Amino acid sequence: MDDEALLRGRVYGADHDDPDPGPRHGHVYRELVGGPLDGLLLDVTGWDADRLGDGAALATEIGKYGAGGRAHYEPRAADPARWDWAGDTP
Repeated sequence: MDDEALLRGRVYGADHDDPDPGPRHGHVYRELVGGPLDGLLLDVTGWDADRLGDGAALATEIGKYGAGGRAHYEPRAADPARWDWAGDTP
């Protein structure tokens, strides 16, 4: 993912009224692909290789289970900078 693509993205967890919801200089991100959080960037700054390999279960109100639900994303084998949606859980 090039710098220009990062600058266009919105970071998961950024406040909706944040005047600058995009990525921050010096941080590391993964692009979320598919599912309810498609197109958002996940800040993985400081994550170790094991944690990065596990992916993430991210809280979201817009998934299949509504408030309290989680969307699961896993690293794409051919492109670990992109994480693919693997489903939702309550």
